[in-house]
Amino acid sequence: MTAAATRTPQHSSALVLFSGGQDSTTCLAHALARYPRVETLAFDYGQRHRIELQARLEVLRALRQHFAAWSARLGQDHVLDLAVLGTISETSLTRETAFQVEASGLPNTFVPGRNLLFLTLAAALAYRRGIQVIVTGVCETDYSGYPDCRDDSMKALQVALTLGMDRRFLIETPLMWIDKADTWRLAEQLGDASGVAGGGAALVELIQEHSHSCYLGERGQRHAWGYGCGACPACELRARGWAAYAAGGAGA
Repeated sequence: MTAAATRTPQHSSALVLFSGGQDSTTCLAHALARYPRVETLAFDYGQRHRIELQARLEVLRALRQHFAAWSARLGQDHVLDLAVLGTISETSLTRETAFQVEASGLPNTFVPGRNLLFLTLAAALAYRRGIQVIVTGVCETDYSGYPDCRDDSMKALQVALTLGMDRRFLIETPLMWIDKADTWRLAEQLGDASGVAGGGAALVELIQEHSHSCYLGERGQRHAWGYGCGACPACELRARGWAAYAAGGAGA
């Protein structure tokens, strides 16, 4: 990783949408490598895999323990109750239903409006906290076709939030154009650049052991890539990316 990629930009603060999964943990490391002040935000919306709300605390604990320089930058953690989203969402992330592709072509894991609400509330919190950058792990490469993960959606929302709050926000999407294998590689690079001896391997191991991506909330079975059922869409993506990363090849 080049010095240009890790130097502190003019922006001095970031709010990371941090669910505690692989992607958001990598985004958090990205923010900690760049910004002097970083806060984190999660949402409780009645998700089936709400065990992620516990896993994320273990990720934060481990980051503080193993990465001293980042620990000094890691500020307040926030959790917002967004139960209304679960109430109006008939999806397999908020209901006990099987995963499947709908007639629209989208998987029934798509929660309409979720990322739009998340980022709007994040901007409101960032406004109050005096934070300039909002970091989210949305991706248009390894994803399920969610329209609110697209780069165009993020750019449009950045403009809308900036105009609507009369405050210039930057929505940063470090994973937008990379696949899951490259997300593992990015974590390794960020760890190596952290100043911690063996930091790359340590960050990868931290993500394996503590982060949570499984849609079913399964933490009983340990795979090479971490804990999960191994069969849901999130586990399949994560496993495929890990296999390519471990083999030194391209992702899914």
